[in-house]
Amino acid sequence: MKMPRRSRWLVLLLALLALVAPSAAVAAPPSRDATAYRLVTGLEGGSGSTIGPDGALYVTENAAGRITRVDPRTGATTTFASGLPKLIPAAGFGGPVDIAFVGRTAYVLVTLVGPDVGGSDVVGLYRVDGPDRFSVVADIGAFSINHPPATDFFVPSGVQYALQADRGGLLVTDGHHNRVLRVTRGGQISVLRAFGNIVPTGLEVRGRTIYLAQAGPVPHLAENGKVVSFRPTSNRVREVASGSPLLVDVEFGRGHRLYALSQGVGSGGPEGSPALPNTGALVKANRDGTFSVVIDRLNQPTSLEFIGKTAYVVTLGGEIWKINGV
Repeated sequence: MKMPRRSRWLVLLLALLALVAPSAAVAAPPSRDATAYRLVTGLEGGSGSTIGPDGALYVTENAAGRITRVDPRTGATTTFASGLPKLIPAAGFGGPVDIAFVGRTAYVLVTLVGPDVGGSDVVGLYRVDGPDRFSVVADIGAFSINHPPATDFFVPSGVQYALQADRGGLLVTDGHHNRVLRVTRGGQISVLRAFGNIVPTGLEVRGRTIYLAQAGPVPHLAENGKVVSFRPTSNRVREVASGSPLLVDVEFGRGHRLYALSQGVGSGGPEGSPALPNTGALVKANRDGTFSVVIDRLNQPTSLEFIGKTAYVVTLGGEIWKINGV
């Protein structure tokens, strides 16, 4: 049977679109404002990141036990520090998972490398003393074992996720023990805020207010993906926005706009399982407490940074995406 002219035109159009459309791993914007392209590939695992005092992007490569410096304009990479405890493959997550600077000194958060998960290293806060030299500032694993949370857990040393500089010290989230810790540069550790089973992940600080991303418990439903805020001196926790699944980071962009990073739709696997591939999104918090999608189809993103109007997204697979026009 001969195909009608309109149908032939439609098939031709769809074929052309298939040739130019991005692959499943490429972020596709829901609007024409934001565009994304891959800046870096080939990192040995992607987890946390920060903007250093020199304006460059610093990323943890947890499978390599390495911190990599990335030129945000060109994507050129150089090793900033190496020799940290590596991810234990059986754990699926861990090793150096985030980095923060206090002044010009870099600190690295290392998790899931202790004896309780088959490792032999210290779970905690490491200070970078040189390209291949580190000092353990705080043994967060030992603190967690000696001060267990009120919520259920099965990893005594916890699963620390994010690190954030705050007023000369550092904040640490524990997504398994459901709390935020405060760690001084001298190594003192205290529980700043304990929660129910909300799975705290990414951190941001603006003035004296702390912003916290929540992945929500398994199966990481969209209504449980939230950003909340609180002050250290107050018991009040305010919900800023909700409605995006498995949030893993929160950052302020240009113009005091608050953004969050959704890793995507929960896979239905056990605790700690990443989201389904290519379901992540960069979302913007609205004044009415909802999120608007800036760009979607991100592949298992883990960390977000802003330089001006440009967002940088690190992925679990070791890529960095540069998103313009946010």
